[in-house]
Amino acid sequence: MNILNVNMSLDPVTGGGTAERTLQISRSLARAGHQCTILTTDRGLSSDYVQHCENGGVRLVALPSLWKPFYIPKPSQRLINKLVADADVVHMMSHWTLINIMVYRAVKQLAKSYVVCPAGCLPIFGRYKVLKKLYNHFIGRKIILQADGCIAISPNEIEHFKSYDIQPSQVSVIPNGINPDDFPESDGKKFRMRYGIGNAPLILFLGRLNLIKGPDILLDAFCRCSQDEQLKAYHLVFAGPDDGMLRELKQMVEASGINDRVHFTGYIGGDEKADAYRAADFLAIPSRQEAMSIVVLEAGITGTPVLLTDQCGFDDVAAVAGGMVVEASVDGLQEGLLAMAGNPSQLKIMGQNLEKLTREHFLWDQMANRHLELFARIMR
Repeated sequence: MNILNVNMSLDPVTGGGTAERTLQISRSLARAGHQCTILTTDRGLSSDYVQHCENGGVRLVALPSLWKPFYIPKPSQRLINKLVADADVVHMMSHWTLINIMVYRAVKQLAKSYVVCPAGCLPIFGRYKVLKKLYNHFIGRKIILQADGCIAISPNEIEHFKSYDIQPSQVSVIPNGINPDDFPESDGKKFRMRYGIGNAPLILFLGRLNLIKGPDILLDAFCRCSQDEQLKAYHLVFAGPDDGMLRELKQMVEASGINDRVHFTGYIGGDEKADAYRAADFLAIPSRQEAMSIVVLEAGITGTPVLLTDQCGFDDVAAVAGGMVVEASVDGLQEGLLAMAGNPSQLKIMGQNLEKLTREHFLWDQMANRHLELFARIMR
């Protein structure tokens, strides 16, 4: 089978979970013996990432970006038509993108099968709400409604599709996955030494410093109870690129007087990211909205327990006692922080439970098989 995967960005810094999902599912499909091409833009695309694709047997086609803030690609309809014509099925990630419009035009012109995987992007949330409404009015809803298949990465995303008049029976739930080889063993000491944490207990936040990810409510919760008996020894590390909130967060730290216990590392990846997970006592995911947090699986594969909100699309964490799921609010996170930090003897057991769940049900090769089953049904 010849599969074309489309995503506006493979930038590991700003592309987030959709960039990681696109790369990993493409590599897994290639391992399964299928031809797989990724169509993307060149924004933030490093030579290392290109090599990563090629080493995994994946062809990468990157359109030059004319205006990087909005991922506006150079008009390349002839090239896109050729890629779509060669494909048996087209798989479009995300939603608010011009590259999806260009691919959609080719798909309709050539009468090709295509599936959509918005990965939590369907709700009109955050910045550019007027532009998003216009996008949906003119073409966005058509792209979703006319798709041959719709992929949700967690059950809570089915409600997003319903708001576009897609019935639940039309949606296939295929979660994110993880590749254990990407997270080598370590003791976390390098990460602790680099940021002067020593042997103190550590809470890790890993993600963009963006309103939707909720770093502000996590920091607020931590500041409120930082002197409580359960938390007074803990450090909090924000590992991720600034996406508009770094100054505000630093001001909150200054006002609280706990500068020596809150750290901002910027973006981390590769072995350093794996080391950060293994250094942490637990991971905190305070997202206000998320289809399925991929960092839960990254924590799981390293045996790190997780505190996350009920907006992350991963309530399985609580079901297997791999951590805690709390309300997406300062009060909810404060309750979770105190409960997790106040029970250190259970953290290792929680991490083991989450690792077992991750290895049994959330490997990328398993997710590739589920994609192939959907593609085969569509083509029949």
